[in-house]
Amino acid sequence: MDLFQQTSYSEQGIPVYSSSAPLAVRMRPTSVAEVVGQSHLLEPASPLQRLLKPQGSAGQVSSIIFYGPPGTGKTTLAYLVATASQRNFVEVSAVSAGVKEVRAVIKEARQQLRATGKQTVLFVDEVHRFSKSQQDALLPAVENSWVILVAATTENPAFSIVSPLLSRSLLLTLNPLTKQDVIELSRRALIDKRGLDGKVTASEEVLDSLADLGGADARKTLTLLEAAAEGALAQNRSAISIDDVSLAADAAVVKYDRDDHYDVISAFIKSMRGSDVDASLHYLARMIEGGEDPRFIARRIMICASEDVGMADPKALEVAVAAAQAVQMIGMPEGRIILAQAAIAVATAPKSNASYLGIEAAIKDVRAGKSDAVPAPLRDSHYPGASKLGVSGYKYAHDYPHHIVKQTYLPASLVGTQYYHPSDNGYEDLVSKRLHTIRGILANGNGEQK
Repeated sequence: MDLFQQTSYSEQGIPVYSSSAPLAVRMRPTSVAEVVGQSHLLEPASPLQRLLKPQGSAGQVSSIIFYGPPGTGKTTLAYLVATASQRNFVEVSAVSAGVKEVRAVIKEARQQLRATGKQTVLFVDEVHRFSKSQQDALLPAVENSWVILVAATTENPAFSIVSPLLSRSLLLTLNPLTKQDVIELSRRALIDKRGLDGKVTASEEVLDSLADLGGADARKTLTLLEAAAEGALAQNRSAISIDDVSLAADAAVVKYDRDDHYDVISAFIKSMRGSDVDASLHYLARMIEGGEDPRFIARRIMICASEDVGMADPKALEVAVAAAQAVQMIGMPEGRIILAQAAIAVATAPKSNASYLGIEAAIKDVRAGKSDAVPAPLRDSHYPGASKLGVSGYKYAHDYPHHIVKQTYLPASLVGTQYYHPSDNGYEDLVSKRLHTIRGILANGNGEQK
């Protein structure tokens, strides 16, 4: 929704939302005093406080990237910038805007700056959805202060924002709201004239359930509260019940807070590792119903497929990677079936952590300084004069029986070291037998050249 849609303004420039706007929009803070949960960003003389001051009264201000989970106040803070700083304010959504729209906004901002001296705040919601070229289009405007960029993202900026844009902006991280923060927002919405205006009440049990179901997402919690209130009023009741909350969510009230996030994903991984497919599906269901990011779940399945299944069933990783790609393309709710298939494949696969132990042992040696020179025959010889430097003597494996030839591959101090010790589970049992033959040939030779 556009930033100023369904909005009018008071004489002080404070937005006044239509009664038909969603509760979460109507209850958007109109002053810093109403902001909940982000006090670390609002300290006196902080970059954000300077941006909230009228132009010319706070000195030079930087572009800002807000990073945090959904419903923690990123857009709210952008609203406050719009009304408090007395700068021009333009919003674009990275979901629908392209380079053409971004350049048009920047062109208009430059004209305004030249004509009136008034700066423009450009708010880009979900900036991580911009492609590299779209983000690059912002760079000249940010570097030359033609606009003050205020961008919001739920994705890790280190991976989702191009480095030049990130280096030219201040990164401000929003903390997840606490349960008490969310309950306080619900209490405020029940009585505020902008909200439900005292038409319904809610017990502490109901508020607690709303907070559990909404998690740290204020927008989600207020949306549930509004739907539950409508359900109660439709039945001529003035008190919201637990059943109203459950019906509003179209699901059982599921507790899945920040602590559960870590415990449930841990249980999910350990259940797949332990080959308990039923427990794996249970914890997968809890994450799905709790609103966990399906891409996060898919990443954990991929890791488990390699760390805990490994070469005992190499196809488990193929299934996990394919599932991650499919979920990205298809989305939810259908993605739940794909995630379930991948989790079942990993849980029921034969297990081996030999690959994991092998690379850990190799890294330990490297960190201990066991990184002697690469044996001369293995060094790059594709340049004039290589033989004069002793780079010669490489034996081409395909010229020998079994396509294996005895020669020194490891650095001198590590000759004879074995990092990979395959198990006898699944496909790795075959790998173990083949590796026994390979290591014998590497150690003792395999006869003459073909």
